Amino acid sequence: MKSDARNPGTGKPGAGRSAGPLAAAAAVLVCIAAAAGCASSSSPTTGPSSKAATASSSPAPTAPGSTPAAAPSPTLTPPPTAPPACPTSALTVKLGLAQGYAGGVYQVISFTNASSAACSLYGYPGVSLVTGPPYTQVGLAAERDTTAPVKLVTLAQGMTATAVLQIVDARNYPASTCNPVQATNLKVYPPNQTVPVYLPDTAYGCAKPVQTLFISAVQANGEAHPMITAGNGG
Repeated sequence: MKSDARNPGTGKPGAGRSAGPLAAAAAVLVCIAAAAGCASSSSPTTGPSSKAATASSSPAPTAPGSTPAAAPSPTLTPPPTAPPACPTSALTVKLGLAQGYAGGVYQVISFTNASSAACSLYGYPGVSLVTGPPYTQVGLAAERDTTAPVKLVTLAQGMTATAVLQIVDARNYPASTCNPVQATNLKVYPPNQTVPVYLPDTAYGCAKPVQTLFISAVQANGEAHPMITAGNGG
C-alpha cells in the first residue's frame, strides 16, 4: 500500500490518528481564532511587533547544494472591489495554538492588522522551515491544502485572520529518504506579499524532497478550518 505523505506508513489521510484530540483541536482552534479576532488595539500601530516576528526584505541565502529558497506564495487575484492587500509591514504575524496528533502537529498562524487602515487578505500564506540566521530553507515549502475555501478576508484595525499549517514530523520517515533537519524558524509570507517574517519554530523537516508541510487558505475570525476536521475524518 502506498504511504501517504501526511501519515507515513498508511494508505490514506487520517489513518492512525486519534479522533478525540483532533476533534478537540478543531473546536479549540475555532475558539482561539474567535478570541484573537475580537481584540482591538487602543492606539494605532504601524508595523509588526518585534517580539512576534522579524521582517526582512532580502531573500534568504541558500547554502551550496541545498534546496532553493521558497518564493512567495503565488498570487491569487482578489475581487476588484476588495480593500488594498495587507502589506507585511501592516501585519503582526504570530504563532497561535498548536495541536499535536500521532505523527505531526497543526499550527495556527495569525495575521492581525496593526495599521489604522482596513486591508484585506486573500489566498494562501507562503511557508517554509528554515535554519539560521543566516536563513537557509529546509526542504520543500508548504503545499497548499484546498480543503478550506479561498475567501476574501477584510481586516479592520486590530482584527485577525488565521491559517493552519500542518507539519508532519520528518522523523516519521527513514533517514535515507528524508534526512531530517531541525529548523530554527518558520519563514512566512502573508498572502500575495514578497516580504517574509520569521517565527521561532524547532520542528523537524526533510532536507530531501519529501512533502511535510501543508498550509490552508486564510480564514476570517471565528471560521472553522475544514483542513483539521477533514484530517479527523469528520
